[in-house]
Amino acid sequence: MTSTFPNISISTERLVLRPLDEDDVPALAEMMNDEQVVAWTGVPHPYTGDHAREWITRLAPAERTEGRGIVLAVTEFLTQRLVGIVHLKDTDWHVRSSELAYVIAPWARGEGYASEAALAMAQWLFHDQDFERLELRTAAGNTASQQVAQKIGCISEGVLRNAWIARARTEDGTWARVRTDIIVWSLLPEDLAGVGEQLADANGFTSYADWN
Repeated sequence: MTSTFPNISISTERLVLRPLDEDDVPALAEMMNDEQVVAWTGVPHPYTGDHAREWITRLAPAERTEGRGIVLAVTEFLTQRLVGIVHLKDTDWHVRSSELAYVIAPWARGEGYASEAALAMAQWLFHDQDFERLELRTAAGNTASQQVAQKIGCISEGVLRNAWIARARTEDGTWARVRTDIIVWSLLPEDLAGVGEQLADANGFTSYADWN
């Protein structure tokens, strides 16, 4: 039984999910310095080009080759512009379960790209890799991420109290660490029934095209 994900690309009507490359360094660094990303993730801040290059050339490839997950760039099909990233992590090959995380650039928010990319990853994971569970974890105050989980059919399973450290702006403009609860969401293969059609009706896109 395989213990690593293949090096793949996934296409939807509007997006291409592909491996990151060094040309993505400037856009990735800019995206990771956005205030919402800083607030809700644990990425270094400020996030430099060196951080982005290390993630692209060493850390992200190691996620796949070591069997822990896979990281894909999310790009617009027409413009090739970097929309965000999706990340399968903490993969358990025995249980056939993985956790999904995602980041969307500020200019691309509000277009349904996060849910489109997340749904494509879920469909690929369940249909092509024969996984049985996908998990998402969202900070209690991160309503945008919670909406994505709901749109792709996830079920809220409960709250991990005081389980994450977020960041918040202080009055002097610096960042302070703030403890927060985590909401745990799950998605099973049977939960996907009809989700693609509902998203297509709401956003005008076809959720899944092909992968290779």
